[in-house]
Amino acid sequence: MLANPHQSCVILLNVTRGGKVDAQASASDHDGAVALLPACRELFGVRQIAVGEYQHDLLPNQVAACIEHLDVDALSSWRDPRLAARLTELNTGIIFLGGAFLEEEVLIAALAGAAHGYEIRLLSDLSFGRREADRPLALTRLAHYGILATTIRQALLEWSVSLGDPALSRRVQDLLS
Repeated sequence: MLANPHQSCVILLNVTRGGKVDAQASASDHDGAVALLPACRELFGVRQIAVGEYQHDLLPNQVAACIEHLDVDALSSWRDPRLAARLTELNTGIIFLGGAFLEEEVLIAALAGAAHGYEIRLLSDLSFGRREADRPLALTRLAHYGILATTIRQALLEWSVSLGDPALSRRVQDLLS
């Protein structure tokens, strides 16, 4: 089933973990995944929420401006009433999840989110591992539970197809080319 952007939310765990070097490295490529985050909100109204380690000054201003931060421990996020209330307020059914570390907090959060009834999609291009050798194992485990990996580029395309708006689809294709 296609993800409806009006029922989607991007949640980023520990998005600036590792400090300035890692955050800038992930955001330095203009065509990279982090640089596409503002388009989620501008084109589709999809909100982005950061939980866990987050320092907005480590991200480009345009990216930081589109991210809402909830000061919650990444492993406790599903038990936090503020996150639950925000997701309810946004009518969220599908969560696009990314962050650090893939084989630890992101894996646990994905499984817990699915247990809470959300459809979870893992943003593989916005998920970073402590040990890259464990990445295939984490992705396989998540797929076993029906949590599929995607990218922010694929999400933008999926949302445009879901809405059936040819002009919006062209804007997304232009953005991604």
